[in-house]
Amino acid sequence: MQEFLIAPSTSRAMWIVALLPLVVVAIVGALMIMSLVASRTARFEVSSDGLRLRGDLYGRFIPAHELRRDGVASVDLATRPDLRPRRRSFGTGLPGYRAGWFRLQNGEKALLYLTDQRRAVYVPTTAGYSVLVSPRNPEAFVEAVRKVAQ
Repeated sequence: MQEFLIAPSTSRAMWIVALLPLVVVAIVGALMIMSLVASRTARFEVSSDGLRLRGDLYGRFIPAHELRRDGVASVDLATRPDLRPRRRSFGTGLPGYRAGWFRLQNGEKALLYLTDQRRAVYVPTTAGYSVLVSPRNPEAFVEAVRKVAQ
């Protein structure tokens, strides 16, 4: 009996296919770590220019002229079921932390940085979406946003 080994592949594609699952796991792991860090370090900056959300991938700047003063309110989502997040469009949904784009129960599109559903702040905008965040001091945040909003 004679035995012959297969000729080694000259294609680099084989290595790419073999390493792809490791790359995917590394990316997902990095995103999870980034979300966990953001759930503790995200911040909301209110200035005369507008509202800046800093955290993970979903942070953005919302100019003051897009903030609607009349609807800014501190809310308890247990008593306002219409503002509860219903469906995630593009975001993070971990126990105790929701961030990114969601649809609310009332059908509205919203950008969330939500850790405490009992101490949330709802900020409507003229840009086709609302913001729902959990600042440490909701009342002071509401007052600050109302001062700069149109």
